[in-house]
Amino acid sequence: MKRGDWLYIWQAPEWPAMRYDLSSLAGPLAEVSRAQGILLGRLADVGMGLRDQASLTSLTEDVLKTSEIEGERLDAQSVRSSIARRLGIDIGALAPVDRHVEGVVEMVLDASTRCDEPVDEERLFGWHAALFPTGFSGMSRVRVGQWRDDASGAMQVVSGPIGRRRVHFEAPPADRLGLETRRFLEWLNGDSGEPPVLKAGLAHLWFVTLHPFDDGNGRIARAIGDLLLARADGSPQRFYSLSAQIQRERKAYYDILERTQNGTLDVTAWLAWFLEALHHAVDHAEHNLSAVLGKTRFWQRWANTPMNARQIKMLNRLFDGFDGKLTSSKWAAIAKCSPDSALRDIGELVALGVLRKSAGGGRSTSYELAD
Repeated sequence: MKRGDWLYIWQAPEWPAMRYDLSSLAGPLAEVSRAQGILLGRLADVGMGLRDQASLTSLTEDVLKTSEIEGERLDAQSVRSSIARRLGIDIGALAPVDRHVEGVVEMVLDASTRCDEPVDEERLFGWHAALFPTGFSGMSRVRVGQWRDDASGAMQVVSGPIGRRRVHFEAPPADRLGLETRRFLEWLNGDSGEPPVLKAGLAHLWFVTLHPFDDGNGRIARAIGDLLLARADGSPQRFYSLSAQIQRERKAYYDILERTQNGTLDVTAWLAWFLEALHHAVDHAEHNLSAVLGKTRFWQRWANTPMNARQIKMLNRLFDGFDGKLTSSKWAAIAKCSPDSALRDIGELVALGVLRKSAGGGRSTSYELAD
């Protein structure tokens, strides 16, 4: 049959026999492997504590961004606290955590820390249940821990206002999901012969094409990809976040995904995009690692300088990601102290040379790390 005889990739007679041109992917694949090796080699030269901090940074970013892609914004401090508690990493006082944060963290950590264990239907249902602890996605009830049934019609990916909806993709009918998911899981858990990194890209595409759940398919597809990347790295610790890179290139991601799902079984272009995104994710992790090392050097330098708990907390916030500019009013609100105490805390750090006034004007004076 010619391409004109079907609309979506899963309707091709040879589905799911996706194919790709390995020779054209060999160069990008080698570059990604080289970048991964450099990052992991650099991490091998630092202590366990720093590796834990680098992993905590990456996992926090992964949880935040895999939800942000779906339009959900989680509290960064709650996510970081949840991960730190589960991994036994000391970060001082822990922020309160709600059930939704805990569910996403559970899925992401299960995918990475148990990367060598098989992925079966029950495990996927557990991930799905963790994502929707209330049984609702927004105001809509979802079938938690079970495949969709298409009771409300075909599963479609759409955009645009009601009355002018554009259908980007339609998933296989629900009555095919038993067969489709069994084939997928057999391939996922078996020795299928693909290079491990390419298998991660194929798995992401395959799962999100099946779209077997009412909601949460993208997050679970990314978790499956992370699981396979952890296997490829030979380490359950994650030091880079593909989800964060997908969020940074969100439009390009949806564009290549739509073209692939509406194309032929040749998925070379998708895998080329996946490898490029992965390479960028590893490069970004290098910057994160530098930030972790910078934080460590900072505290080594100021280890013998007396500081109160508020000052230590706020300086750590500056290293761990601070939204906007640091002002005395923000200091007072976050540190839960009076404006006078905030000004006194900041003034002491400025006098020591820890903080300095930020360049530029504005209605409020702001501050930044001096070094």
